[in-house]
Amino acid sequence: MDKRYDLIVIGTGVASKAASRCRAAGWTVAIVDSRPFGGTCALRGCIPKKILVASAEAVHVARALAGKGVRADGVAVDWPERMRVKRAVTDPIPRGTEEAYAKAGIDAFHGRAKFVGPTTVAVGDDRLTGNRVLIAAGAIPQPLTFPGAEHVVTSDRFMELDALPPRIAFIGGGFISFEFAHLVARAGVRATIVHRGARPLEAFDPDLVDQLVKRTRELGIGVELGVDVSAVERRGDGVAVRGDAGGRAQRFEADLVVHGAGRVPDIADLALDVASVKTEKRGVSVNEYLQSVSNPAVYAAGDAAASGPPLTPVADHQSDLVGTNLLEGNKKKVDYTGLASAVFTVPPIASAGLTERAAREQGLKFRAHREDTSGWLSSQRAGETTSGSKVLIEEGTGHILGAHLFGPRADEVINVFALAIRLGARADDLKHVLYAYPTVAADIPHMV
Repeated sequence: MDKRYDLIVIGTGVASKAASRCRAAGWTVAIVDSRPFGGTCALRGCIPKKILVASAEAVHVARALAGKGVRADGVAVDWPERMRVKRAVTDPIPRGTEEAYAKAGIDAFHGRAKFVGPTTVAVGDDRLTGNRVLIAAGAIPQPLTFPGAEHVVTSDRFMELDALPPRIAFIGGGFISFEFAHLVARAGVRATIVHRGARPLEAFDPDLVDQLVKRTRELGIGVELGVDVSAVERRGDGVAVRGDAGGRAQRFEADLVVHGAGRVPDIADLALDVASVKTEKRGVSVNEYLQSVSNPAVYAAGDAAASGPPLTPVADHQSDLVGTNLLEGNKKKVDYTGLASAVFTVPPIASAGLTERAAREQGLKFRAHREDTSGWLSSQRAGETTSGSKVLIEEGTGHILGAHLFGPRADEVINVFALAIRLGARADDLKHVLYAYPTVAADIPHMV
C-alpha cells in the first residue's frame, strides 16, 4: 500500500508526542514502531526501573534503622512479587498506546521503517510518504565486540527476570549498572560492577561519585575500575568475565552478566543515507530547531537526535519543541538550562546545571560550596551514613551555576536547584525561601 501523510513519526516513546499534537491540529499522521508501542521509558526504562528500585529503598531504610526503633527481621525483597507489580503497570501500555493513537485518528504501523526516498519509508509491504518525517526511534544497548558477548544479557532482559541468581556482574559503570547493582544487592545478590575507566558516572561530580563508590562498596558490591573487559566465558552453570587492568589479568565469576556499557541511537538500519540524512555518533545531526542539517523535511528528537544528553526530560522537551516547529515553522530552540538528572542508587546521586569542569571550561568565575552532610539530621534520621552536596555559585551575580547532591531524597531536592538555575535565581533567593521543616529541602540554605 502506498499512502501519503503530513507527518510520519518513527518511534512511539516520549519523543514521539509531537504526533498527537500535529494530529490534533488537523494533520494526517502515521506512526511506526518495530517494538511494542510505548517506548523505552515506559516499557524498558524509567518507569519499570523505579518500580523495582522502590523495593530496594524500602528494604534499605528498614535495615538502616534496625536497632533504632525499627525491627527489620524478615524484611526482604520479594522479587517475583515485585515483578508482578511491575508487569501490572507496564503490560497494558502497548495496547493502551495503540488504542489512543487509533482514537486520535493516527495510523499505526508495526515493523521496521527503512527510508526508500527523501521522505518515504517502507514498512513491510507498505510505502509511506510524508511531507515531514520525525525520527524518534530511541536507543538500544551498544553492541559488544569482545568474545562471548552473546552470553551478556541486556538491561531489557534483566527487567524481565522471574528470579535473581546469586551472583550478577554488570559491565560498565553508568546509570544502568549502579542502579541495578544497588537494587539486587538489597535482594541478597552478590553484585560486581566492572568499568573500563578510572571513574564511573563521568557526568556527575567526581567528589560525590567518590562518596557513592565508597558507599556502594560498603554494601558489599564490588566496584572494579580500570578493567577493560576482554571476554565473557560460559563456565558450567555460570559465566566468567575476563578483563585487563593495566596489563594484569582479571577474572570475575558470576551466574549472570548484564550489559550496562551504554546505549546508542537505534538508527543504524533506517537507511538514512538514502534520505540524505547526516548522522554522527550521537545520532541524527540536527540544528538548534532539531531539524536535520542535511534534509530540511526531516526532524529528530530523543535518543535519536545528536542534541542533549539521552534523558527522558530531554526527549519530552524536544518533543514539545518539534511539535511547535512543525506546526508553526522553526521558532523554538532547544534550551537545556538547569537540566536535572539522577542515578537511582540507594541513596541517589543527582545533578543539575554545570559541573566544576564545565564551568571552568566556559571561563566562569565561581565558588564551590562543598558540604559533607553525613552528620546532618536529614541523613541521620534515615539511618544514612554517607551524603554530601556541592553547589556552584557565580561570583558577582550570586547565580546558581550547578548543584550536585548525594544522599536521601537527592533525586527530589535537585529539582529545586534545577528551577533556580533555569529561572536565574541567586543563592540568597534560595536562602530566604520558607521551606517546610524538617525536610531535606530545608537543608538548602546551608548548601549555598
